[in-house]
Amino acid sequence: MTDLSTPMEAGRSPFDLMAQAAKAALADAGAPGLLEAIDTVAAVRLFSDTSHRFATKLGSSANPPKSVADRLGIRAARFLYTWNGGNMPQHLVNVFAEAISEGEIGAALITGGEALRTQHGVERAGLPLSWHEDPGGRCEPIGDPRRGWSDYEDRHQMRAAIVMYPLIENAIRGGCGRSVPEHMLAMGKLFARFAAVAARNPLAVRREGYSAARLATVDRDNRWIGFPYPRLMNSNAFVDQAAALILTSAGLARKLGIPESKWVYLHGCADANDHWYLSERISLHSSAAIRRGVRKALDMAGRTLDDIRFFDLYSCFPSAVAIGCREIGLEEDDPRGLTVTGGLPYFGGPGNNYVTHSISEMMRQLRAHPGSFGLVTANGNYVTKHSFGVYSTAPVEGRWRRDSPAALQAELDALPKAPLVENASGPATVESYTVMHGKTGPEFSVVIGRLNESGQRFLANTSTEAAVLGDLQDRESLGRPGIVKSQNGRNVFVPE
Repeated sequence: MTDLSTPMEAGRSPFDLMAQAAKAALADAGAPGLLEAIDTVAAVRLFSDTSHRFATKLGSSANPPKSVADRLGIRAARFLYTWNGGNMPQHLVNVFAEAISEGEIGAALITGGEALRTQHGVERAGLPLSWHEDPGGRCEPIGDPRRGWSDYEDRHQMRAAIVMYPLIENAIRGGCGRSVPEHMLAMGKLFARFAAVAARNPLAVRREGYSAARLATVDRDNRWIGFPYPRLMNSNAFVDQAAALILTSAGLARKLGIPESKWVYLHGCADANDHWYLSERISLHSSAAIRRGVRKALDMAGRTLDDIRFFDLYSCFPSAVAIGCREIGLEEDDPRGLTVTGGLPYFGGPGNNYVTHSISEMMRQLRAHPGSFGLVTANGNYVTKHSFGVYSTAPVEGRWRRDSPAALQAELDALPKAPLVENASGPATVESYTVMHGKTGPEFSVVIGRLNESGQRFLANTSTEAAVLGDLQDRESLGRPGIVKSQNGRNVFVPE
């Protein structure tokens, strides 16, 4: 569900939105006994509990999944609350599917939602609303609690998606051999296809159907955020959106009387991480975890890429989609399309919960086209944590079973890492870079470079003088020479 119109003074909390989405999921299943059968409730972590950038003064719940369950009258035995990551909705599906197949869970509710549109408006207006509640009990954490950036990255202001993904994007541009104008238009063409899907989706928050030229044109309404991304190429987090999924076995679904026309099966799945810190990866613009994880999920489903009719690739920024296409083996203009929702910048990017929406929409598409297959990809942190699901209304043949994710992860962990030096000094060359902007202009830069003599990678910032930042952005700075030096625990790059 997407709410674009409720006045902010109504102040509906994210728990209200999640409960509303869960009620819709229960009604869709059409089985009165399903609510009593749910023994596990999981909530996707709120952005206000994830990042200080989205922290709220309105309060929160001491047990988010139980807050939702209480609104529905669910008396579950287990309540789980995820750690951060856009991969978590698909990861929950994978984990719960395995638990259901082993008889450990009867039925599970997965829900997530954000009310950042309302939160932002209420806080700006200073309205006296409180979302604090304590429903009692304790929720179990699930997922990986590690933060997504290293201390070294932190010292150089590499700690947010709006910084990390532009660094990845410029590395992609370098790999493609494009100039900035050429790459801006290429990104615009890629995301114009997403915007076109959002224009047809009544649940999308941006339905303008932006053209490639509009997306690539920087002006007051589409200002720079982190070069080379203007505002309309960034995930749109300030939305009020919630979604919910219900998982159970075919046997229990049949017993409860859920019509088989509603059933969608998880045929294949996988979970995998790339090297945890972006600066450790030998290539800034590739993902072994996506390449191997998608293959694992397709193999489990007994399908090839040609068998997939619908896709929803994680789309927080153009770089995430470009890497996904390259590793999966899709052309960016594949006629099947790359999204069923419209993507995070145009459908909406409700924090960690977008993929619950993409799975929900995938269910609708597959129900409308029985026997077809769909692939959902999910991404957490900075092309770091990945989850995959292959879905169809066609029943799974034989016993549902997946290989332990640990085996794939061991292969990925054994891959080499980039040689890093923390205190860098001497002649160097830019490997990738970004210039970060505020509302009034450029504020700081981040440079990933290589020392000329040793080839070691380093992280650095430049001077924050407007002339230096402007020159870094206005000139071609990939491969640009300069001098790096260490000052007070931080590297400073001086470009030639």
